[in-house]
Amino acid sequence: MKTLKDTRVETVHLVLPEYANPSGNLYGGRMMYWITETAYLAASRLARGPVVLGSMDGIDFLSPVKIGQVVTLLSEVEFVGRSSMEVGVLVYAEDPRTRERHITTLASMGYVAVDEEGRPRPVPERVHPATPQEEERYAMAQRRRELRRQRLQQQEPRNLERLATAWAPFPYTLEYVRLVFPEDTLTSRIMFAGRLFLDLDQAASILALRFVRGPVVTASIDTTDFYEPIRQGDILNLQLAITYTGRTSLEIHARVMAEQPMTGELRFASSSFLTFVAVDAEGKPKPLPRRLVPLSEGEKRAFQAAENRKAFRRQRAQQVRTLLEHFGHGLLQGG
Repeated sequence: MKTLKDTRVETVHLVLPEYANPSGNLYGGRMMYWITETAYLAASRLARGPVVLGSMDGIDFLSPVKIGQVVTLLSEVEFVGRSSMEVGVLVYAEDPRTRERHITTLASMGYVAVDEEGRPRPVPERVHPATPQEEERYAMAQRRRELRRQRLQQQEPRNLERLATAWAPFPYTLEYVRLVFPEDTLTSRIMFAGRLFLDLDQAASILALRFVRGPVVTASIDTTDFYEPIRQGDILNLQLAITYTGRTSLEIHARVMAEQPMTGELRFASSSFLTFVAVDAEGKPKPLPRRLVPLSEGEKRAFQAAENRKAFRRQRAQQVRTLLEHFGHGLLQGG
């Protein structure tokens, strides 16, 4: 049986210009790609075979990452169920000239071990905590797993059907459509989650840019659960709408649909909310040039729900900072 530290995977990336926006900041979608890639390596090693991402908790990007900086991702499996694994990823950036480091985000993800047909299979190994810090993280991961299970059980078929058909009434929308190619897949002809997040952030960035008419950065992506796999040969359909604007930030609702082109069957795969911040030439937040004004009752209800999510994100970001203060130093030192 392995300790949490025994499952550690470390990946290192240099931020090249093609990974950054015009302001020189790393794209949020590229960061999410690296996070899911590193988590996949840790989970698949322990599972001794293919895994798929079932759920990702909300991610807050606490500080920007610039061209020329080095991004290091540390991933560990923190809890193992029968076929599922809780995986944590710590991300920090380093300036190679000064050697100064800053932690950029912390991610928690739920992976499922699958066979070659994409069906769940048992994980052959377990993990056990070997230090007091690992015991804390193990217990937290166990609680996260239980919350995921409760959340997924509450999504009855009727509610999923509503999510698949209902759509935001706001006027600023975008639809992004493309085929899923073999190079987009990794396991059982299922689209790699990192590739999906790359597309998702790109499409949402385009909508945000059109609204702001200036530079924007990805601030966060909310909890994302996957209900249906997106397979090679499917038509990926991303439907996006701006649902809220604040002083410097805006929220985008993204709905992920998979279409079987030969039959026309449309499957609801996932849904999430992304937050973007308008920035000036120095990368500092600046006021939006215009606001979204809800008019109909449906718009007002959606706008209020978005304000509640914004308040929750502030609490979540503070919780992440607290966790990093408690665990971050030990993880960076290999503890």
